[in-house]
Amino acid sequence: MSFMRKPIVLIPMLLTSLVLFESHVFAATENSGDTGHGLNPTVLLGVAAMLVVAKLFGEVFERFGQPAVLGELISGIVLGNLVIFGLNLAEPLKTNETIAALAEIGVIILLFEVGLESNLKEMMEVGWSSLVVAVLGVIAPFFLGWGVSAYFIPGEARLGHIFIGATLCATSVGITARVFKDLGKLGTREARIILGAAVIDDVLGLLILAVVAGSIRAAATGATIALADVAFIAIKSLLFLVLSVLAGHFLLPKMLRGAGRFESRGVLLTLSISFCFLLAWASSKVGLAPIVGAFAAGLVLDEVHYQPRGGRKERDLADLLQPVSTFLVPIFFVLMGLKVDLRMFARVEIMGFALALTIAAIVGKQICALGVLERGVDRLSVGLGMIPRGEVGLIFAGIGATLMMPTAFGTVEPVINSATFGAVVIMVIITTLVTPLTLKWSLDRKKKL
Repeated sequence: MSFMRKPIVLIPMLLTSLVLFESHVFAATENSGDTGHGLNPTVLLGVAAMLVVAKLFGEVFERFGQPAVLGELISGIVLGNLVIFGLNLAEPLKTNETIAALAEIGVIILLFEVGLESNLKEMMEVGWSSLVVAVLGVIAPFFLGWGVSAYFIPGEARLGHIFIGATLCATSVGITARVFKDLGKLGTREARIILGAAVIDDVLGLLILAVVAGSIRAAATGATIALADVAFIAIKSLLFLVLSVLAGHFLLPKMLRGAGRFESRGVLLTLSISFCFLLAWASSKVGLAPIVGAFAAGLVLDEVHYQPRGGRKERDLADLLQPVSTFLVPIFFVLMGLKVDLRMFARVEIMGFALALTIAAIVGKQICALGVLERGVDRLSVGLGMIPRGEVGLIFAGIGATLMMPTAFGTVEPVINSATFGAVVIMVIITTLVTPLTLKWSLDRKKKL
């Protein structure tokens, strides 16, 4: 067995060595003016290295009872900071347009999956507790994050502080759901309140993201933002979600019934991804982030059933989508990790900002536990279960790194620069790591009472 494991462990080393060699060769080619045609073969090696390293790190983290997404993120941090030791093999991957495009498609697929896992009926049935917990779980972290940002980086524009507050709003549904599933407590009232609130948090977080991003884009053109403009963006975002869900609810079942006549394989998956991309495109055309449309597509398709002809079994869309997400989603998280420069954290003020942001993220979600209206529900467990930011926080930070905003000095810079991005990543890692441990302790404590 040990002999068989060694070649597997050596694969990432071989791939990264090849990437290093290829990057030197193609850098020389570009400098000579011969760029060639088609896809740069370095991209193929780069994607292969990213996928293998992501899966190996993900496996290690899962064996220690942590989400694989953390391993994927940290694998990117490791690759991206090899430059500290004089190895530049990952540097071409950070700015490669093809890899950036694959990562963007990956995050669209990820939000599509989140929408598929969210159930509108369950969101309506969980009661007022989930709604109040969700609203408090958005408001408190938002203003705490805004305040922390204003204190630590006072030179930043107000919209920059607001955006950082927005990155603290959402809750990672998958991480908390996994803890409850492992403990056999998915049917408890605490679990239903948390999972319902986490889904509502995602919706509210996406709406806040749409409003803030729209305001930043308007500011970048020199326009002044009035309260009426902010209200218009919010209403537009909400209307887009509602109309997308309603249109899909009435049209998609008829489309899929007709598609059931096709004899070829992959019809459901092809039509579903096409619908996801269509709504993502429509979302961007109305000034929203494409992930809003992808999330809406998932909400619509969650309840759609597809019955193929020829006696074949009805297929579950989430299962069909899994191979696609297994390939594309890790590229996004590894690329996010590649953008974290650990050398920034040699500066004490940045580490202080990262820790303060983490405390604000944790405390903000404890405040939301005050929204539990029912008796007999463990409020501490609800607050702890709402802590993890996971993939959604990274998505927000990634969007912030692409949004440009004018500064007081007349220059244009990203809303979230590399130092702030690193602080957000540290917050995501700590909140994700601390949740399984503290939530398990809290549920065990309740059992003993």
